[in-house]
Amino acid sequence: MLKDFKEFIIKGNAFDMAVGIILGGAFGLVVKSLVDNIMMPIIGGLFKLPDFSQMYFPMDGGSYENLKAAQEAGPTVAYGVFINNTINLLIVGFALFVMVKYVEKMTKKKEEEKPAPAPPKQEVLLEEIRDLLKK
Repeated sequence: MLKDFKEFIIKGNAFDMAVGIILGGAFGLVVKSLVDNIMMPIIGGLFKLPDFSQMYFPMDGGSYENLKAAQEAGPTVAYGVFINNTINLLIVGFALFVMVKYVEKMTKKKEEEKPAPAPPKQEVLLEEIRDLLKK
């Protein structure tokens, strides 16, 4: 049973999937940092909007200093966090789209570059015999 498990783990699909999940998690952190620390302040500055992550609506109608204080006071709709997460999703989705297109393009090139395999010697000999018989 241990041998079967070892073969399963070492197989390309399981190992590739594990690597993809780990890289995906790291990529997600980088994109989150890009959105939260670079893109959102620029977008906020261009459109003269506050930090999206601090945009919220307290359900009790009160006024609070920040999102954390509003959430501690009661139910709060944090729509700014939703906007940030939506932008994260769009960036990750676009990056994956570009990556898949690139991989498809590279795979297609490799397929085109492959020369056609030579026919087996038996077929070549049979074709030569056929051609001789036709004469």
